[in-house]
Amino acid sequence: MRNWFSFTRLGALLIKELIQMRRDRITFAMMLGVPLMQLVLFGFAINNDPKELPAALVTTSQDRFTRSMVSALEITGYYRFNHIVDSQVEAERLIENGTVSFVVTIPSDFTKRVLKNDKPQILIEVDGTDPAVASGAISTLSTVAANALNREIGGNGTDSRQLEVVVHRRYNPEGITQYNIVPGLLGVILQMTMVMMTSMALTREVERGTMENLLAMPARPLEIMLGKVIPFLIVGSVQVLVVLLAAKLLFGVPFVGSIVLLLSGIFIFVFALVLLGYAFSTFAKTQMQAMQLSFFYFLPSLLLSGFMFPFRGMPHWAQFLGEILPLTHFLRIVRAVMLKGADLEAVSKPMFFLVLFTLAFGLLAMLRFRRTLD
Repeated sequence: MRNWFSFTRLGALLIKELIQMRRDRITFAMMLGVPLMQLVLFGFAINNDPKELPAALVTTSQDRFTRSMVSALEITGYYRFNHIVDSQVEAERLIENGTVSFVVTIPSDFTKRVLKNDKPQILIEVDGTDPAVASGAISTLSTVAANALNREIGGNGTDSRQLEVVVHRRYNPEGITQYNIVPGLLGVILQMTMVMMTSMALTREVERGTMENLLAMPARPLEIMLGKVIPFLIVGSVQVLVVLLAAKLLFGVPFVGSIVLLLSGIFIFVFALVLLGYAFSTFAKTQMQAMQLSFFYFLPSLLLSGFMFPFRGMPHWAQFLGEILPLTHFLRIVRAVMLKGADLEAVSKPMFFLVLFTLAFGLLAMLRFRRTLD
């Protein structure tokens, strides 16, 4: 009678599995890399209470009361006045293209009203496209400004409680979260499907044994690549239509910008994604590996792009990593066009980066595919 259990057989099977695991380096790297990446990103990079947010100051005076207001706001840690302008038009441009999160306007008659005890006002305009960014900064405004003015006026009898801080939430006055989330979901959905589906396209040919037939065809690598990615561009177009209709009809997301500009940005973004997925397919040997590479790329994009957490709340090293992700720049385009009505000049920088990513991913895919042919 055969022995129903053998440690020798079990040991042989364990050795076989370890050898196979060692050969599958992508899977082994994913097992170690994903938990470590999650630990680092959630532990160090994520911050729901961002500080040192860029702000513009609109003022024509540099008297002691104005300086006191500015110093008080900076001391809170939420504001960083890196743009001092004397024109509301210039301030409007800064908040429209996303350069600043706040515009603080101190009227020219502010000092006169303070001295006359005539209800002085300061105006703070907030970029409301991301409601979570400004919540902490706004909550401290009235108390901090009043205390600063009280210290400055001393005992001359002026009542600092008459100071009025007027807050305007631009582009999303009611602070509706869906206005921020739903446009961003367009980029997340496209990235999740386009990269994964395209990365599995070439590896499926290898697994099914039809790659030899594909290589035997009288077609050049560029033609094969375009033949693979163009169908996914069509699929992406259908997804874009569905998400935009849902954003308008189900969630009531405002659309105040140019549809042509938005669709141009979406096309460049989708083209970059399918080229990246094609490049992944040249690294992976199986569809499972292609899926793992896609997931490994998808996770940091979701966390570092500004979709789930405030981008400016992350440390500088995390922001640097976020800047090299296409989703980061696409979110800036889609939110600026849909919610702010931004023109091409306002989104020219993220558009440029998307074009740069497209060219880089296309070159990588071509070089990898030629190497695969060899």
